[in-house]
Formats: sequence, structure tokens, C-alpha cells
Amino acid sequence: MLKTMRKHGVTLALFAAFSTGLTAAINELTKSTIAHQAATVQQALFDQVFPTDKYDNDLQQSCLWVNDPALGKGEHRIYVARKGDNPVGVVMEATAPDGYSGAIQLLVGSDFQGTIWGSRVTEHHETPGLGDKIELRVSDWITTLSNKHIQGADDASFAVKKDGGQFDQFTGATITPRAVVNAVKRAGLYAETLPNKLSGLPSCGEP
Repeated sequence: MLKTMRKHGVTLALFAAFSTGLTAAINELTKSTIAHQAATVQQALFDQVFPTDKYDNDLQQSCLWVNDPALGKGEHRIYVARKGDNPVGVVMEATAPDGYSGAIQLLVGSDFQGTIWGSRVTEHHETPGLGDKIELRVSDWITTLSNKHIQGADDASFAVKKDGGQFDQFTGATITPRAVVNAVKRAGLYAETLPNKLSGLPSCGEP
């Protein structure tokens, strides 16, 4: 009986070792593929929010960390677009904390003079059929914020129509588009302050 138990124990140990090794090997083989796919998706989003003819650097490799309430609570990544050696704009992660169903995560592309090149929602929990129209898959509403210029912090036109601005709200849902528009405006205004700060910001590769 003891001999049989030992035999089964050895078999199980060998099987566990083989399974662990196989899992590690598969993970190693697929890691580069997954990373490549993630980079491809990220670049596609960048191309939607910042015109590719306006910069010539590798945007994904120009990542910096920022911590400013204009972009929402906590740290956010920004990606600096350059033409030659000159910074020309930035793609920013931003958070709208006041969505109807919680925080809305955004990607906002802007120059340093108040022009919003584009924005996309990357994560939200808004109500299907109402607030989810902020998502490009559902509606093209988010594209109406593209190529718009913010005339300073007091620009009342950069708001939803219910607040006297130029952007449509959704029937039965004003809170969600208002949160997005206001977050994009804050991000654009923040971008105007960045040129003198860039050299002091930590790279995303730093701990």
C-alpha cells in the first residue's frame, strides 16, 4: 500500500512539474505576441486622437508620468509628440470622475495652444442605450469634440448645449456627455501648461 502511494505521489509530482513547465513555456512564447498586439491597439488609438502628420517621433516611447488634478485623481501617462526636436503636442490619459455610473477613462490629444485634436473613451460603466453613446463603437458623438479650440478657461462654448455650449447631449442623459466634455476641456487647458514642465517629468520607464 505504501509503495503504491509513493508511486502515485511521484507521478503527481512529475505531472505538476510538467504542467508548470508547459505553462511557463507557453507564457514565454505568447508574451511578445501579446505585447505586440497591445502596442498595435495603442498606436491605433493614438492615430485617432493626434494627426500623424504633425509629429515624427515614436509616440509610444515618449511616455511621461504626471500627477495633476486637471487629468483626474492619481498618476496619468502622457505621450509627447515631437516634430524634430520640438514638442508639438501631447496625448494624455485623463479621467472624468463624474460620469453617471462612475469614472470615465479617456485618451485626449491636444497641441499646446488649446486645440483638441481628438479624444476617445477607453473605459466606462455608463448605461447601455443612454450614456454609452460616448463610445465610438456605439455613436460618433465623441468625434464632435475633435479639431476644436478652447478659448481659455472661461470658454463657455466648450460645453454641452444644455450648459450653453456647442456639444449635443443625449436624450435622457446629460450627465455623461457633460462629464466627458468637461474632462476634455480640463485636459486641453492642462496641455497648455506643459511645455515648461516636460523636462522635469519622470519617464514611464522610471520607478
